[in-house]
Amino acid sequence: LAAISEKLTAEGDVNKLSNELSNYKIRSGLYFITAPQQGYITKTIQNGIGETIKAGDKLVSISPSQYELAVETYIKPLDLPLMSKGQHVRLQFDGWPAIVFSGWPDVSHGTYGGEIYAIDQFISENGMYRVLVKPDETEYPWPNALRFGGGASNFMLLNNVPIWYELWRQINDFPADFYTHDLVQVKKDDKQ
Repeated sequence: LAAISEKLTAEGDVNKLSNELSNYKIRSGLYFITAPQQGYITKTIQNGIGETIKAGDKLVSISPSQYELAVETYIKPLDLPLMSKGQHVRLQFDGWPAIVFSGWPDVSHGTYGGEIYAIDQFISENGMYRVLVKPDETEYPWPNALRFGGGASNFMLLNNVPIWYELWRQINDFPADFYTHDLVQVKKDDKQ
């Protein structure tokens, strides 16, 4: 009986020690903060030694190591009906010289092709709609030296209209080509 009692006591001690070991492993794993994706630390937000932080506080800003380039631009609500996914856009990046001929995108030099990838459904805090533009695969690729936060300006060509119509539209603050001009013929019966 004494041997059985010693055996059960030893098994209890082993279970207790293995439980403590697993607790220590979990605690030591909490010393390391892992990100949801691979990347580079670009900015430390909490940088004081011995500073107390709470759960959910932002510690660092991480830039992903593998990413797809896109340009974030904003458009006025008046121009929103003119934009659609897949629409062609011309971009000029800050730091790259460009010669732009207004209205002739094929003649311009130093501009790059883009395609509208997404349009936000809700208006932003600045009173405009956010549009994401990705590189156009059918055109010359964007420069390799582009980085996050770089500036870009865009050109979105609309349909060809007479100059008098464009002047009238700008003066009256109407959107270009917002209404469809389909003629609907209604037949009336003489006798109703």
